[in-house]
Amino acid sequence: MDQQLKQLMKELGEAINESLSESEPIAAAISRIKAGGYDVFLVLEATIGFNKQEEQPERPSLVPTRRGEPDFKIDAQDVKFLKSLRISIDDAA
Repeated sequence: MDQQLKQLMKELGEAINESLSESEPIAAAISRIKAGGYDVFLVLEATIGFNKQEEQPERPSLVPTRRGEPDFKIDAQDVKFLKSLRISIDDAA
């Protein structure tokens, strides 16, 4: 992984941590839990994916067909995203 991406990932992690630590609703909820006699620890898991863009992906578009019905187009990035959600695309459709 290149050094610039590592630095950007570190900055993202710090920004998320700072956002959570400065959140008044989170601080208020933690205070109420502590007031109830409990110790609090918070563990969050975030999955962040990175995909190097070779070229600007073509966005899906709705193009009218001869019958006036839209023709829905899905690019490779859309298929990858749908597969990550365990949704398969039937090529016969």
